[in-house]
This record gives sequence, structure tokens and C-alpha cells, in this order.
Amino acid sequence: MYLLGIDIGTSSIKVAVVEVSTQKCIASVQYPEEETKIKSIQQGWAEQSPEDWWENTQQAILKLNATGLFNPKDIKAIGIAYQMHGLVVVDKEQNVLRDSIIWCDSRAVELGEQAFESIGEEKCLKSLLNSPGNFTASKLAWVKNMEPELYEQIDKIMLPGDFIGMKLTGSISTSIPALSEGVFWDFKKDEISKDVMEHYGLDSNLIPAIKPLFSEHGYLKVEIASKLSLMEGIPVAYKSGDQPNNALSLNVFKPGEVAATAGTSGVIYGVSDELTYDLQSRVNTFAHVTYSKEKKHTGVLLCINGTGSMYRWAKHNFAPELSYSTLNKMAAESPIGSNGLMVLPFGNGAERMLNNKFTGAQLLGIDLNKHGQSDIFRAVQEGIAFAFRYGLDIMRENGMKPSVIRAGRANLFLSDVFAQTFVDVTGVPVELYENDGSVGAALGAGIGSGVFKNAAEAFTKQEVIKYLEPKNTIAYDAIYPEWKKLLIKAL
Repeated sequence: MYLLGIDIGTSSIKVAVVEVSTQKCIASVQYPEEETKIKSIQQGWAEQSPEDWWENTQQAILKLNATGLFNPKDIKAIGIAYQMHGLVVVDKEQNVLRDSIIWCDSRAVELGEQAFESIGEEKCLKSLLNSPGNFTASKLAWVKNMEPELYEQIDKIMLPGDFIGMKLTGSISTSIPALSEGVFWDFKKDEISKDVMEHYGLDSNLIPAIKPLFSEHGYLKVEIASKLSLMEGIPVAYKSGDQPNNALSLNVFKPGEVAATAGTSGVIYGVSDELTYDLQSRVNTFAHVTYSKEKKHTGVLLCINGTGSMYRWAKHNFAPELSYSTLNKMAAESPIGSNGLMVLPFGNGAERMLNNKFTGAQLLGIDLNKHGQSDIFRAVQEGIAFAFRYGLDIMRENGMKPSVIRAGRANLFLSDVFAQTFVDVTGVPVELYENDGSVGAALGAGIGSGVFKNAAEAFTKQEVIKYLEPKNTIAYDAIYPEWKKLLIKAL
């Protein structure tokens, strides 16, 4: 018996099949091989085509089936993880009306700031746990204001994972965690926020049916099942934003547990049993996958837009012909501190932890007689690690004090330089696991469909593959303050 996990990433679609009895990944692929581009018509804008996500999802599943490592007919449920905060809009025939305004798009920042002031900062923080910022609700308000004719055609709004669920099943649904990440949810009243909807003048009928996150959100359509060689009628039993899903994949369910990821964006995500918020909304709180009206488990999320995207930019511009593994080896040839070269990796839209400011990415201190490729690639990795430290200090101000951080051995954590630098700079040990987002989505489907009795049963065989402890803290304690001075100057 198998479970299928789909991860709708910014760069590509990843899919994985997990065997229920062993809880191990049998096969995984990504599609396309080349990283998907972000459309940026204007500075600060970021869009992608939902139909491209759907086409790439189908191709990824067919590619997965072609491995021959499992019988697709033995898949019993599907789970979906997805890039958070994106806006997808469809008409009554479920036709997409425009490209998705995705997570790193900054066009709605001003609208969000106006809402924060109009609704009341204290009221927003206590009820929404966030400023409306440039989250999904503000993106929808932008469409209403700037594309009113299109807005009138909208039947339902969705997050990216809801859209893929719709294409698989024909059903449209959402969940409390999904609504909270769009800043549509009032945590004090446990309902869709009347303040947000009324301030923006949004129609509540645009919100899909709300279902439990772990539940059957629809059943695979006959024609889709036939095309993808799957059994018709199997459920889509789990849909989660990528960061709560990453936490799930690392068995981070209990208050005080913390997960991290360093993909296109970088995230530290800690679980709390309090309705906590940052006064400046630099870190954000959403409903965790285990949130209920009885147990209000929340996820406190630090997001850095420019992590893997910064490393990708460096690769494409300084060594496009080399693999990431080769770049990681080159980075290890440069000493701690990258011979004085420093990087601010904030070039992928307004950064919430920087109070929604856009500094642009910066490569600083270049010595034309000294610095080479190895210094550049190490400086990029160190700059990203420093950004994590800056954000973690904000989380510490808000009471999140991790004793260990769990991460999947993927993306930047595949680099020994980055992984050790992350540990040295933050001062927090890291446990590395094999699971990734698509595997987590598959396990989530097992929970939602009842294949596993509960969340604990889905992770009985998870093992730490590597444990990293700080060992270069003194060296980085001397370098980090200099990097921070450069950041403050840039702000």
C-alpha cells in the first residue's frame, strides 16, 4: 500500500511515493528539471501560472510512475503541500482568470499597511496574529481595486494547493490553517475575519467550503485517474502550506518543537500553544496542522525570501555550467568569513522580517585581487546563515528559544558549509532527516485518510541521519556583528 505526496514548489513540482508499512520513500522525482521562472512584470511583482503548476504536476506523476518501482494502482490517498500565500482565482466553470500572485509578490504591501492602521494595530495582532501585510487577503484586495472587471468574474479564491486539489477532484475546499496563512482568520472568534472582509469590501462567498486539514477534500476524477494510471475515487486527504508541512514531515507537532528549511525561501518554524504575535509583524503566526478550537496550536514562522533564490542567482551568473554539489565543494575551499566578502541575500521582494522593506541583494567588500568563485559561493551561504540568525533573534524576542532545530537534508542543507555555518551562527544544534515536503505530504495523506490512526503512528520509524553541534561559534561571533552593521546601514 502506498501514499502519493505532491509538493507545489516555486522552483518545481516534487512528487513522492511512500510505502505505508515502512514509512519510507520508494521513489521521488521533480518536474521540470530546470527551475520554473517567476514572472516579474514590475519590480516587486511575482506571478506564476496555475495551469503550469497543473501541467507540471501531471508530468511529475507520470515521470514518477515510469520509475517502475511501485504499482500506481496501489496508491490509496494523495496529499498536497504548496507554496504559501499565493492567490488563485477561478470562475464558475473553474477556469483560471489570471496568473497567481505568489508569496514573494510585494504589490499589496501598502494596502496591507492601510488595513493594519484602519482596523487597528492592536486588534489585528490580537485577532489575526499578524498585520494583513502582503498576504493573500491583501492580494485579493489589490485585484478588486486594480482589476474590478476580473474580480466580478471570480467564483472562488484558492491557495495553490487548493487549486491542484480542485484539478484532481473537481471539488474546491480550504481549511482553517490555509485561511490563517492568507490572514482571513480571526483567532479570537474562530471564524473568517469580518474586519478583514469588510475593510477590503470582499465577498465572503468567494471563500471555499472549510474542511478539517486532515480529511477527504475530494476524490480523484475518472478522467484524471485514467490519464495518471491511478485508481479513480482515491481521496485527496491532506492539503497544507509548505512550511507547516515541512514541520509535519519532521515530526514537529508539539509546542516548543522547531523546524527549518532552506529552499527558494528560508524558514524557521516553531510550534506554540499560545496565540502569540510579534508587535512589528516581522515574524508571523498561523494555525498549525494540528490546530483545533480545543488545542490552539500555532506555527510561528520566520521567512527569508532570498535564500535558495540567492544561491540560484549566484550559480546562474558566476558558474552556470557547474552543479550545486560542485559549488558546495568550492565554497568549502574558502575560509570562515569568505576572506572578508559579505552578502546581504535580500533580493527577492519585500522582507517581512525587515519590516516589509526591500534592500536588494548586495555583494560587499569585493577585492578584485583576492576574491574568486569559492569566496563568492561561501559568502552567499554565510550571508543566508546570517539572515537566519537575524530572524531567529527576533523569534527569541518573542519567546521562541529552540534547544534543537530539525531540518530535512535537502536544498541548502545538502551543503556541509551551509549546514555547519547555520549551526555555528545560530548557536543551536541541528538534527537532519531524509524526509522532504513531498514525503511529508504523502504521510499527511495517510493521516487524513485514516491509513494511520493518528499523527504519531505516521512517524514511528523516522530516524536522525546526522546531528550537528556548534564548533566555530567564536569565529562567527566576531563576523556576524559586522554583517549586521551592513544590513542596518542598508535599511
